Amino acid sequence: MTQQEEIQRRRTFAIISHPDAGKTTLTEKLLLYGGAVQLAGSVTARKNQRATTSDWMELEKKRGISISSTVLQFEYSGYHINLLDTPGHKDFSEDTYRVLTAVDAVIMVIDAGKGVESQTRKLFEVCARRGVPIFTFINKLDRPSRDPIQLMDELEAVLGIRSCAMNWPLGNGPEFRGIYDRAEKRVHLFERVVGGMYRAPVNVTGLDDPIVRSKLDELTYVSVREQIEMVEMAGTEFDHPQVLMGKLTPIFFGSGVNNFGVQLLLDRFLQYSVAPRGRSVALDE
Repeated sequence: MTQQEEIQRRRTFAIISHPDAGKTTLTEKLLLYGGAVQLAGSVTARKNQRATTSDWMELEKKRGISISSTVLQFEYSGYHINLLDTPGHKDFSEDTYRVLTAVDAVIMVIDAGKGVESQTRKLFEVCARRGVPIFTFINKLDRPSRDPIQLMDELEAVLGIRSCAMNWPLGNGPEFRGIYDRAEKRVHLFERVVGGMYRAPVNVTGLDDPIVRSKLDELTYVSVREQIEMVEMAGTEFDHPQVLMGKLTPIFFGSGVNNFGVQLLLDRFLQYSVAPRGRSVALDE
């Protein structure tokens, strides 16, 4: 493999979020789906289970927050991935800001029940000033969540960036059953696994398949169909150059703790993110 080919297959990124939005959980699940770990620990119960790979310091274990920046490397689908795990707690934000100068893209995690929060805004602004491509994962759909269209509207209003839904959730809370992939026009129905320790079994089918209707109550099914039609007709179209300029954020829905939508996020992120590239930096930074 030539040096240029080696560069082109590299992806270096970080995950940003407000504390407790699910950044550490998503980090661990990306490692699980990337084959870097075979068993994922449950973040919500890690006092009694193994610690998350990136939360390795004793102080992190005691306080339940990420403090230091760690580079997690793994191979997946022909890519060499460098995931810079960054502190999410406000007390350690300076280290996070420094890390964001070294990445070529970020995944921004948002709690579906809370929307855009203060720390997310601060970290987003750092990335936006540098023109870093931002991919958004709206997390915790397994809990009672806000309307997905309202979440997208809030993201655009608060952060000032256009958004494009790459997939769409089927229900939320206990009724969250899967994801509709807009590009493939296929439904990914997921099954829960104990503690989210293993990859979630997936049944891929069409939206009109009777099995999809059987998984959702009638009201939810009708609502999902209407929302998808609305997004198809009036939603912002995906524009790859705009994504790479940091002007448009692709949005993915899912549940990190249950492994719902994680592989869809990982595959699309690698497809649409970029290899290391030069970036201008302001002299006063």
